[in-house]
Amino acid sequence: MRYGARGRGSIVGVAAALVLTLTSCGGGGDDKPGSAAKEPGTGPERTAISVGMLPVPDVAPLYIAIQKGYFKAEGLTVTPELMTGTAAALTKQAGGGLDIILGNYMSVFTAQEKGVGKFKYIADGYQAGANGFNVMVKADSTLKSGADLRGKKVAVNSIGNIGDLSVVSSIKSHGLGKGDVQWVELPFPEQAKALDEGRIDAGWLTEPFITYAQKQFGAKTLIDTMSGATKDFPISGWSATEKFIAENPRTIAAFQRAIGKAQAEAAADREEVTKVVPTYTKMDKETAAVISLGAFPTSLSSTRLQRVADLMLELKFLSKPLDVSSMLAGPAQ
Repeated sequence: MRYGARGRGSIVGVAAALVLTLTSCGGGGDDKPGSAAKEPGTGPERTAISVGMLPVPDVAPLYIAIQKGYFKAEGLTVTPELMTGTAAALTKQAGGGLDIILGNYMSVFTAQEKGVGKFKYIADGYQAGANGFNVMVKADSTLKSGADLRGKKVAVNSIGNIGDLSVVSSIKSHGLGKGDVQWVELPFPEQAKALDEGRIDAGWLTEPFITYAQKQFGAKTLIDTMSGATKDFPISGWSATEKFIAENPRTIAAFQRAIGKAQAEAAADREEVTKVVPTYTKMDKETAAVISLGAFPTSLSSTRLQRVADLMLELKFLSKPLDVSSMLAGPAQ
């Protein structure tokens, strides 16, 4: 999508605010974390759960469900917890420190192969749209195409996630692979300034950081990484460990019903997303209305998610084939 003319003040400080001003809010109820349901055998085994997330548009359904009381109606109190990246969150989740996370598919598939833990997806989260995951460069950069990234410093928020996968997929047509780029791990909020100061040559950014980099520093798009082989690419979903799912089936089902209702609302009406994003990021509504958004799928599809694993294998991010259908939990009952 194109962005209209806008003042600098509308998004100055958005990146910092996203990290520093997350709202910790629950879905209602007075039960302590991990306590038993009031009616054993009928309600969720755990009335309070922690959910790892990044301050990005993908997570909008979580806050829709919190603010509209969908979790409360299911007997759940949900506490969002900020994570720097999926890889770190998975290690914490495997150790029992997080109950559910919204994690990018690539990182979860990688962790599964490496034996970090045994994970299953309980609901889909986000699917890429145009210009929502871009390689950005300075306005006066001499880089003109993906071919120019050979030997350059390219920042991603977390090495070994959907960022470097999509970049490598994008530069493959230029004869480049992941070993031809100098990868730099740098949180999204820091990348625009690093570009401006010349500490990196390019940065892989998602919204709303793309808009922030454009408006605050005059950055420009070098590559829309969600095109070609990655068009409409599955990005992230809600996952839990096999152990947590097995021990808390009613809790998982309650979460699935609540998030499913919110996901459907986000999918049907962009305004629902526009309204909720400023409440957990402090981004103003005007900016939320113009950022590029992808789609909010309303069901898990092994066929769609297999695209991620197959591309990972092709580009050598996985060492052997992965059947993703084994990592999908059943729908809510």
